[in-house]
Amino acid sequence: MKRTGILILIVVIVAAGTYWLLRHKSTADFNQPVEATLQLDKTTLGISTIASDLNVPWEIAWGPDNQIWFTEQSGTISKVDPHTGVKKLLLTIPDVYRQRTLGLLGMAIHPDKDKPYVFIDYTHLNKDSSIVSRLVRYTYTADTLKDPLLLLELPGNTGHNGSRVAISPDGKVLLSTGDAARDQNAPDTASLNGKVLRLNIDGTVPADNPYPGNYMWSRGHRNIQGLVFTSKGQLFASEHGDATDDELNRIGKGGYYGWARIEGYADRPDEKAHADSFPFIAPLKAWTPTIAPAGIDYYHSDKIPEWKNSLLLGTLKAASLHVIHLNDAQDAVTAEEILFAGKYGRLRDLCVSPDGDVYIATSNRDWNPGKGFPLPHDDRILRIAALKPGQPVPATATRETAQPATVPAAAISGATLYKNYCEACHKPDGKGVPASFPPLAGNPFVTGKASPLVQTILRGRTGDTKSKNSAYGEQMPAFNFLKDEEIAAITTYIRNSWGNHADSIGVTAITKERQP
Repeated sequence: MKRTGILILIVVIVAAGTYWLLRHKSTADFNQPVEATLQLDKTTLGISTIASDLNVPWEIAWGPDNQIWFTEQSGTISKVDPHTGVKKLLLTIPDVYRQRTLGLLGMAIHPDKDKPYVFIDYTHLNKDSSIVSRLVRYTYTADTLKDPLLLLELPGNTGHNGSRVAISPDGKVLLSTGDAARDQNAPDTASLNGKVLRLNIDGTVPADNPYPGNYMWSRGHRNIQGLVFTSKGQLFASEHGDATDDELNRIGKGGYYGWARIEGYADRPDEKAHADSFPFIAPLKAWTPTIAPAGIDYYHSDKIPEWKNSLLLGTLKAASLHVIHLNDAQDAVTAEEILFAGKYGRLRDLCVSPDGDVYIATSNRDWNPGKGFPLPHDDRILRIAALKPGQPVPATATRETAQPATVPAAAISGATLYKNYCEACHKPDGKGVPASFPPLAGNPFVTGKASPLVQTILRGRTGDTKSKNSAYGEQMPAFNFLKDEEIAAITTYIRNSWGNHADSIGVTAITKERQP
């Protein structure tokens, strides 16, 4: 009996030790090899793949079981062990409507383990062909999501659905909604679109919301794609602009952010006049040319000291990671670095582990991949972690150095302007995206009379109706903010590229076209 007791004690000790090791694995315990390194000022980071062959992961979050939970746009929620790469399917939602930017999108896990809730946002197609966005709460167990509860349903569209979800320090649910491709929704207090909404976890309106009985927390947003709280409770959002001014905004209670009357800093005469009458909150940072900012997370770990107290932002159009440093009050940007430009393609979302490792999800199998993508085994979840002294790195690993963000010199090269403003939609080869953006190569609208082409560039297209010159009902922003010489350079470039052969368009012609 004594020997049996000793054996049982040994088994218990070994099991406890194994459990502790699994819960406290170090960087060296990860099974995935380092594929690339990134040298910061003092810290060397290793990049590895922990999951691959995914179907457009839209949201990744650190789960209550120390695994990474992620949504895939097609309608599934799964998790992956960051140490082993083992994936497990948690849920398939059959009524998700997947098309272009639509599908299973945002997700947030309540941090209070006494509230085992996961909040999911996705698009759905009704029987009458109307599109809606749904915010649904699930209850989680070890490997199951159950008991769906519809908290909110609001109008959607073929784009501009927002759909990021975050949990506030006081336990409320924050949801970003796009303007549903209708500009007038954004400032309208009677519309749920173009807003940041704030809910109780049961779907009711919090008593301290700025408008009694209204979910609205802030308004005047075009299409927020990232939402995160910092350590001091500041709420930040990354937002898609139109042709100009992608934005980083600090979201305040009852704040008005200007869309569609103001883009960026209110630096045009009409914008200034509106801002004088309707005080708005200007962005902390704006990007022109646009970068298509996506998921955002806050970094506050000593693991990568160079990134401490910064926002990490993934981008789609720019296909890069932006490290945005904040001041001590976390209400202003002090510096910015741009990493991985073009290396991994479109970066959709990020999350930071409690240990200070960074995970990034690529988005190269979505509706609008960049040139050369998707790569084999896209889409992926990548891990970025500080290497330990002496940690071996395979000889095949590539090496990069962090670079500060630079402001490009002004240029009126047609090729440069096309790359900055047109390439994301119409592509480097001018072939566009089938059923979304028309080709410019071989298009008689491009090579025909100059005036209709110039007017379209100056005034844009609403996308409400299809013209006789195009089978596409796409929306196109107005580019009248560009100088006459810049528009002349772009039009001349597209009229003489990809096999097109048409007369150049001079500055004088552009000036004349601007006249009412």
